[in-house]
Amino acid sequence: MKHIIYLFCLILLGCKNDTKTNSKPHIVTTTTMITDLVKNIGGDHIYLQGLMGSGVDPHLYKASEGDVTKLANADIIFYNGLHLEGKLVEIFEKMAHKKTVAIADAIDKSTLIGSEYFASNYDPHIWFNVDYWIDATAYVVNTLSEAIPEHKAAFEANGKAYTDQLNTLKTRLENNIATLPKAQRILVTAHDAFNYFGKAFDFQVVGLQGLSTATEAGVQDVQKLSKFIIDNHVKAIFVESSVPKRTIEALQAAVKAKNHNVTIGGTLYSDALGDANTVEGTYIGMFTYNVHTIVNALH
Repeated sequence: MKHIIYLFCLILLGCKNDTKTNSKPHIVTTTTMITDLVKNIGGDHIYLQGLMGSGVDPHLYKASEGDVTKLANADIIFYNGLHLEGKLVEIFEKMAHKKTVAIADAIDKSTLIGSEYFASNYDPHIWFNVDYWIDATAYVVNTLSEAIPEHKAAFEANGKAYTDQLNTLKTRLENNIATLPKAQRILVTAHDAFNYFGKAFDFQVVGLQGLSTATEAGVQDVQKLSKFIIDNHVKAIFVESSVPKRTIEALQAAVKAKNHNVTIGGTLYSDALGDANTVEGTYIGMFTYNVHTIVNALH
């Protein structure tokens, strides 16, 4: 708790670290998806720092002392919202003097998937709907344009270019998924990160854990899902990059114990992008990879 108390000191008392290393506006982001989005819009006109890296689970993430300095020096902080960053929520709520921006505020909440079991009452995995990410793009453009008006034209141009890329991505994904018969569109993963994907692309999605990885799957969950896999002739199940694979391996073993086989179709990127400086380290590359992996494994 010491680092949290220290962070509150910095935030509430305004004791900033004055040793900024860059004169550009300092932007801090939480998840890798948001970092990639803001990078596409802000370009060279901002100094961008992301808190979380590849393979990091935002549900369980705790601020480090290094994050304290980044947050204290930030001019704008972009985060997902909807309690995705569960351990950081209280921090953001106490940062009234800071420009904290929840990407989820760009989305019409009446269209979100609700959950009586999750703290926010909404599924926070909004990036798996491309249309939502297009809305988020416009939101980031507007936020940066208001905060840094001298570069408004550049932000708007970047936003338009990125929106065009997202529309192209959506079409490409739809064409790939169309090759997979609807009866085979059953996606079984480690936790419920893909419900927006399922709704957008007509998949039945089943997660072994709930919306948050803070909840753990029990023996009954494994047995129930193993029966579902057998009854529905599910060919493959999937590991997630930010969730330990042991739960999916236990599910595979439970199916095998009932004299059936299900393969592990690959590792999907769910709550974090791939490694930096790789194709999968971008939102577009991640989504393209995920769909390719899912379709190939379930054919």
